[in-house]
Amino acid sequence: MTSQSDEPEASAPEQSASGLSGPALWEEVRIAPVEIALPAGVGLTLRAYRKASELTPTETETDEDDPFEARKRGATEDDDEEVIVDEEFQALLAEGDASSPASADSEEPDPEDFEDEQEKEVEEKAANEEVPIFLSHKGRLLAFKSPESLVSFIRSGAPHDLAQLDTWATLADRVQSTDIDPQPDDRYELDLVVENLRGGHDTWDLPLLIAAGEVARDLGYALRLKPVILALNPGSPLDDLDESLRSAESGGMGGFFGRRRLKKIGAQQASLGWRSVIGKISAAVDWRD
Repeated sequence: MTSQSDEPEASAPEQSASGLSGPALWEEVRIAPVEIALPAGVGLTLRAYRKASELTPTETETDEDDPFEARKRGATEDDDEEVIVDEEFQALLAEGDASSPASADSEEPDPEDFEDEQEKEVEEKAANEEVPIFLSHKGRLLAFKSPESLVSFIRSGAPHDLAQLDTWATLADRVQSTDIDPQPDDRYELDLVVENLRGGHDTWDLPLLIAAGEVARDLGYALRLKPVILALNPGSPLDDLDESLRSAESGGMGGFFGRRRLKKIGAQQASLGWRSVIGKISAAVDWRD
């Protein structure tokens, strides 16, 4: 008869030499391994979400069409326009009230102060919004063919965008190749999207297409890929497709109307649009062995 002391002990979860490993490690450092399948192959990389105010955007060659710079210029131009209109309006009010005794004692709010307050509120809201950041460098996504090569890079001290995170040193010290196991929600099959769309409405894989939209938006923002950002912008055909897919996936009456809307979306147009998006993302990938 085997004594209790002779029985093998239940194996504990594998840990790195420095502490937590696996899902617990990723939860602690607030970074996650991601698997992205593209036409050129399957790559492993990392993604995190942080407040915009905590991040320095990836370095890219900024041109006059850069979407982030254009947004800033557009906001400035709109503000200037509004200030001019407000000044003219206030001048007319002043002329109209010049003969009124009450006008001397009344105080109109300063339009410039009002504009400054609005701008400050918008900036604070944007700064507190969580945005994606990937293992990337100078606008290119770093993708690795194996867990071992990804871990080797993490420990190498080479420059990349995630190095600015306050938890990066902890990850670099603890991570093992066995920790590189993306969760199902962090695995994306962009290589299947175009063929699936070409198959027609009845064969569309809703979870596949919805997940593709999520990671494409994240990559477009993080890598500053203007064509991808524009293609998936609210109101675009691909955004309409995404909303209809989500409605159809939700079930119930919303699902019924979502499926009806999907029937009105051209399969060829959708596949061509996604082919362009995937091509732009693929061109921004730096494959590492």
